[in-house]
Amino acid sequence: MNDGLLLRVSQLSVGFNTELGPVRVVENVSFAVPRGHTVGLVGESGCGKSVTAHTIMRLLPSPPSRIDGGQIFFGGTDLLTLSEKEMQKIRGDRIGMIFQEPMTSLNPTMRVGDQIVEVLRLHRGLRSSQARPLAAEILKDVGIANPIHRLQQYPHELSGGLRQRVMIAIALVCRPSLLIADEPTTALDVTVQAQILDLLRALQNTMELSILLITHDLGVVAEVCSHVVVMYAGRVVETGSARQVLGAPRHPYTAGLLAASPRRARKGERLVTIAGTVPSPQQPRLGCLFAQRCPRALPLCRETVPALAGGGDHHVACWNPIP
Repeated sequence: MNDGLLLRVSQLSVGFNTELGPVRVVENVSFAVPRGHTVGLVGESGCGKSVTAHTIMRLLPSPPSRIDGGQIFFGGTDLLTLSEKEMQKIRGDRIGMIFQEPMTSLNPTMRVGDQIVEVLRLHRGLRSSQARPLAAEILKDVGIANPIHRLQQYPHELSGGLRQRVMIAIALVCRPSLLIADEPTTALDVTVQAQILDLLRALQNTMELSILLITHDLGVVAEVCSHVVVMYAGRVVETGSARQVLGAPRHPYTAGLLAASPRRARKGERLVTIAGTVPSPQQPRLGCLFAQRCPRALPLCRETVPALAGGGDHHVACWNPIP
């Protein structure tokens, strides 16, 4: 993953100021997205995935959020050094983003067509009459039939699958080089999930997209990702190719996530769980944060933070990794 990198996040740390004092929610996170690849950012709810994605897009309000350190290079430019005005030129144009819940992300008071046209007016300087044919074209590209009719509809008139396709259309209408997809299939049934994943794969090939896919579903990662970054409690604990990480996980947390996947359970069997809970951000961040839940924990694990280490592309932050 060293050549042809489009996005490189280096030692990113993000915190929030709360009533109980400052907390760190993302700590020294590093990963890269190569051009033309899909990288999965994986972990339980609350592990820092979405905070990382929103920080890349510079969408977190400050205060209460704060960037405590690190760099985010996109095409050679550190996004953290840009002004808000400079970032607005990149956000929605060169980097597109699909948010978790389309019903709350889409403006319920605006027709679908107006929301797509607004993006083209902002980033391409087009008049509405010029932008509307392009809006219909992108709806067709994302698999929406009768696009002229759909442009006239409001979000509440569309099914969940269609709303998600509209969100994808808005994210891609300016033909960005990077797409950040934050849990794009979470609220959809299994059939529609498969359709959306197929659509993302097809669009990646036709538009030469790089994708950062935020998800908790390792089954989704196995289907569409070439590389995987596993996060736990705000830290990266394992990285590598999807084949390496999913086929032979070395971190006990990654192995636990795989074992707990409902896709692996047989009918009538009790689902596997990971004992314990994710530590609160207010707790001291000493040693490996998974140590309290880990069946392989050593005394050292509770005292010293392990660094990401390994050979080739496969790296793990663990003092007692799975052989």
